[in-house]
Amino acid sequence: MVDSIKGILSGQQGAAAPRAADGGREAESFSKLLKESINKVNELQNEAGKAMEKLAKGEDQSIHATMIAAEKANVSFNMMVQVRNKILKAYEEIMRMQV
Repeated sequence: MVDSIKGILSGQQGAAAPRAADGGREAESFSKLLKESINKVNELQNEAGKAMEKLAKGEDQSIHATMIAAEKANVSFNMMVQVRNKILKAYEEIMRMQV
């Protein structure tokens, strides 16, 4: 669970470094970071779903591994929602600024 969060955060640390002259490349890397993070959350959700299916069918799947996969997916999804909320709050704050 912590490894998946570290993987997402390690990508964010590299993208947060400012680039002096080229704002387009910075925006592109932020966009790429968001897409990669969403894809990672989607992968974890799919893995959890497959693990639950295997458990329900009675295939060789332990309940322990299934619950770990489900919790990883849950934590990563909740983190994604919180990041989304922070981005929306920042956007709303920018929109409230007076020029």
